[in-house]
Amino acid sequence: MADVELKQKEEPDQERLYTPPPGEREFSFRAVFAGCMLGGVVAAMNIYLGLRIGWSFGGSLIAAILGFALFTMLGKAGLLKGKYTVLEANITQTSGSAAGTMTSAAGLLAPIPAMSMLGYEFTPGQLVAWALSVAYLGVFFAVPLRRQMVLVEKLRFPTGTAAAQTIMAMFSSGADAMHKAKSLLMWGGLAFGFTLLTHFIPQLEMPPIETVGLSLLTVWSFSLLLSPMMTGAGMLMGPRVGGSLFLGAVLGWAVLGPFAVGQGWASGPELDAATGVWTHGDVMSYESGVRGWILWPGVAIMVADSLTSLGLSWKTILKTFTRSKGDGEALQDVGEPIPNTWWMGGLAVASLATIIATWVLFDTPIYFSILAIIMSSVLSMIAVRSTGETDINPIGGMGKVTQLVFGGISPGAITTNLMAAAITGSGASQAGDMMQDLKTGYMLGASPKQQFKAQLIGIVFGVMFCVPVYVLFDTVYDIGGEELPAPAAHAWRAVAELLAQGLDALPPMAQYAVLGGLLLGMAGPIIKKLAPAKYKVWVPSTLAIGISFIVPAYYGVAMFIGAMILVAWQKLSPKGCAALSFAVASGLVAGEGLAGIPKALLVMLGVPDLMTMLGG
Repeated sequence: MADVELKQKEEPDQERLYTPPPGEREFSFRAVFAGCMLGGVVAAMNIYLGLRIGWSFGGSLIAAILGFALFTMLGKAGLLKGKYTVLEANITQTSGSAAGTMTSAAGLLAPIPAMSMLGYEFTPGQLVAWALSVAYLGVFFAVPLRRQMVLVEKLRFPTGTAAAQTIMAMFSSGADAMHKAKSLLMWGGLAFGFTLLTHFIPQLEMPPIETVGLSLLTVWSFSLLLSPMMTGAGMLMGPRVGGSLFLGAVLGWAVLGPFAVGQGWASGPELDAATGVWTHGDVMSYESGVRGWILWPGVAIMVADSLTSLGLSWKTILKTFTRSKGDGEALQDVGEPIPNTWWMGGLAVASLATIIATWVLFDTPIYFSILAIIMSSVLSMIAVRSTGETDINPIGGMGKVTQLVFGGISPGAITTNLMAAAITGSGASQAGDMMQDLKTGYMLGASPKQQFKAQLIGIVFGVMFCVPVYVLFDTVYDIGGEELPAPAAHAWRAVAELLAQGLDALPPMAQYAVLGGLLLGMAGPIIKKLAPAKYKVWVPSTLAIGISFIVPAYYGVAMFIGAMILVAWQKLSPKGCAALSFAVASGLVAGEGLAGIPKALLVMLGVPDLMTMLGG
C-alpha cells in the first residue's frame, strides 16, 4: 500500500495531518461494513467487560488497526478493488466507534441491569426498541457543537487525536501497523482459547489456593484470578488506576469488611469446627453480609468522586455556555457540512421515539421524559467539553445529576429515576463519542457529512450485537452476582433506592460509612486538582477505590497485576512497550470478552466440566 504524504509545513492549520487529493474514496460499503463488524465485536466484548468491572473501552483504535490490516491482506491477495484510503480508514473507525459505544449508550451496563435487579424483566425486542430510541440523541446533540469545540477552540479530544495519528502512522508505515494487528490477534486468540478451556477446567481460572492454607484469604474474596481480560484491562488503565483498585480491595475487603463483622453490623465468614477451615458464610450476601454493607461506602465514594470532578470542572462548564474570543473569526473547515435539516429533524424523531419508549416500556410520564431530554441536551454539552479537554466522559456523573434532580421532583419513583438518568447517560455517551470521531475527521480532512452517515449506521449494528449478548448473559448468569457483579448497576440502583427510601435503605451503622465514603470521594479529585503536575500520578483514583468495594477483591488484585506487568515491560523494553502494549492489552480484553459468549452458551446447554465428565 502506497505511503501517503503528510501536510505541507506552509498549511495554515497546524492540526491538519492530511490533505486528501480530489476524488479520494471516502464513504464506501466496505469501509462502513468493516467498521460495523469490528465495532460490533467491541460492543459484545464490552458487555462482558462492563458487567464485570464497570468499565468499557471504545472501538475506534481497534477498528482502525484491524481494518487497515484486513484491507492490506485483501490487497496483497488481489481481492481488493482499488486501494484502501486514509478517508476510508476514518470511516471504518467512525462506524466502529459508534457500534462499540452502544453497550454504554443503550444502558446495558448500568440502568438496564439495575432495573433487572429490582425485578423488572425485558424481552429482546424491548431492549432493541429502547436502545434504538435513545442511542441517536447524543449524536444529534453533538452536531451543532462541532464548530465551537473543534474549529474555534480546537479542543484536543485525545482519543480522536490518537486515532488520526494512528491512521497516518499506519499508512506511512504499513509494516508497523501489521505488527500491531498481528500482536492483537495473537494475544486475542490465546485469551480466547484459555477462557474456553476454563469452562472445562475451572481451576485454571481460579486456582484453589485455600488448599495451601489460605482459606481465610479466599473467604474474603482474595483469590487468585487468572483472567486475560483483567490483566489486559489493568495494562490499559495503568499503574495509577490499577494500584487504586488494589488499594480499594484491601481497604474494603481486608479492613472495613472484617471491622463491620467484628462490630456485629454484618454477617461474615464461619469457621468449621470439625475441619478448622474457614467457609464463606454470608460474606457475599447483599441482604445481611459484608458485601451488602461495604456496597454503600463504595457507592458513596463513586458518587462523590463523579460529582466533585464535575464541580471542579466549573470553568469547563462555564465555557460550554459562553462564546469564545475566536468565535467571530473566519474558520477553515473541511468537507461537506452536516445539513441542519438532518440533525434537527433527527433530533425531533429521536426525542419522540425516546418519549414513547420510556412511556410504553417503563410507564414514565411524558413530561418527565421531556425534562430528561432537555437535561440530557445540556449535560451532553458538558460531557463533550470534558471529553475534549481530559478524554474523560463523565457518564456516571451526568447520570447522578439527573438522579438527584428526579429524586427531588419525583421522590419514590425508582423506575423514573433510573430511566431519566439513562437518557442523560446515553446522550453523554454518544455525544462524546461522536465528537471524538469528528475531531479525527477534521484532522484528516474528512467530510463531516459522510462521518455522520457512518455513525448512524454503526449505531444500528452495535445494537444488533450487544443486545443479544446481554440477553444471553442475563439468561445464563445472575447479573449483579459474583460472576458478573455489574458495579455500575449497583451504584445506580443504590442511589435510586436511597433517594426513594431515605436512610431506611441502609444496613446497620452504614450511614457513617457512607459519610466517610463521601468525604473520601470528594478528597480524591480535590487533591489531584491541587497537586503539582509531577505528583498527580501518585494520587489514587477514588472512583477505582469505590468500584473495588462493590466487586470481589480478586478483580482488583488481577487488574493490579496487569498494571504491574505494564510497569515491568516499560522498564525492560520502553520502545517495545510503547509500540505494542495497547495491541497486546486490547487483544487480551477482546479475546476473553468474545470467549465469554460461547462459554455462556456451554453453560446454558449444560455442557459439564472435565472433572464431571470423567467422574460420570
